[in-house]
Amino acid sequence: MTDGGFELERDAPFYVAGHRGLVGGAIWRALSAQGHTNLVGHTSRELDLRDRAAVFDFFATARPSYVVLAAAKVGGILANNTYPVEFLSHNIQIQTNVMDAALEFGLDRLLFLGSSCIYPKLAEQPIREDSLLTGPLEPTNDAYAIAKIAGILQVQAVRREYGRRWISAMPTNLYGPGDNFSEAGSHVLPALIRRYDEALRSGADSVTNWGTGSPRRELLHVEDMAAACLHLLRHYDGPQQVNIGTGSDATVREIAQIVADAVGFSGETRWDTSKPDGTPQKLLDVSTINRLGWHASITLRDGVAQTVEWFRREFGDVRGITG
Repeated sequence: MTDGGFELERDAPFYVAGHRGLVGGAIWRALSAQGHTNLVGHTSRELDLRDRAAVFDFFATARPSYVVLAAAKVGGILANNTYPVEFLSHNIQIQTNVMDAALEFGLDRLLFLGSSCIYPKLAEQPIREDSLLTGPLEPTNDAYAIAKIAGILQVQAVRREYGRRWISAMPTNLYGPGDNFSEAGSHVLPALIRRYDEALRSGADSVTNWGTGSPRRELLHVEDMAAACLHLLRHYDGPQQVNIGTGSDATVREIAQIVADAVGFSGETRWDTSKPDGTPQKLLDVSTINRLGWHASITLRDGVAQTVEWFRREFGDVRGITG
């Protein structure tokens, strides 16, 4: 599983694909804080990762020593359910092009980031890494999940055929600074923060959320996620994807109350049971990464309070809000 640790040279070119996103941005900040001085990143306008020739040209010029593949088309239940073709096609193009180029130019250390939605809808809880491909997926985001599963298998295939020390990590539901707060594209926590904050500012006496509020969700702050990814790059070498999470979860109803408290909304919360709940529970078994010496450190209440503060401070520039 490990070989005693990997030394990541702090002056070597380190490419973070998706460095402007929630995940990539947190990893970029963590690398910078740890003294990495040669970080490489391009926006999607500067480098379209779906353009295979452009990706190979970039690798030929930049010659990164390390890659974190965090670029992806992402969204919540509504977006995944409405645009399955885009979530499948775009993500497969992005990850295949980046990994093929990394292989072509001899990259030995790459981390591919997936999502906990890769696991079966009714997987035994908490979900172990070996639950992958043991049952049907959640239908509302199966296209995105299949793309991520393809990425995991590509990492494993490269390890098997070429002996490269590539790894995969599967974070649980993430939140924090840089999240997407749009109505159509956001995940559960940023959607709740926006909804309760708007209700407070408008003077509304109630908020209506999707579903029954009964599904359970594990939420991980992106700063914890970034720390976990760097820990894996330094301490893990194995074909199996590694779960990243807190090891505990809460109902959506409980999460909504935490958000309401952080925002300062004291009105009524209602639930629209005509809308889908999604997967009933997604709690990851994090014993593997815990054995490797990493544990989450940011509590949900502290993380939500910090995210609400960031949301309000950056309101004019928040993705999905501007324009």
